[in-house]
Amino acid sequence: MADKGGMDKVKGKAKEMTGKVTGDRRKEASGRAEQAKGAAKKVTGEAHDRARGVQDSLHRDGS
Repeated sequence: MADKGGMDKVKGKAKEMTGKVTGDRRKEASGRAEQAKGAAKKVTGEAHDRARGVQDSLHRDGS
């Protein structure tokens, strides 16, 4: 998971700004939700990467 939610955050921010400019509150809220989704993906990806690192170090130390 190389992206880790970055694209969701960028697309969400663009959607939120478009909603603000056009007065479309639904699009604005959708953009904020997409940003939150991106942030969640980032946290999940980082936790996965840390777990993978711990697993790798255990395999190296246990060999």
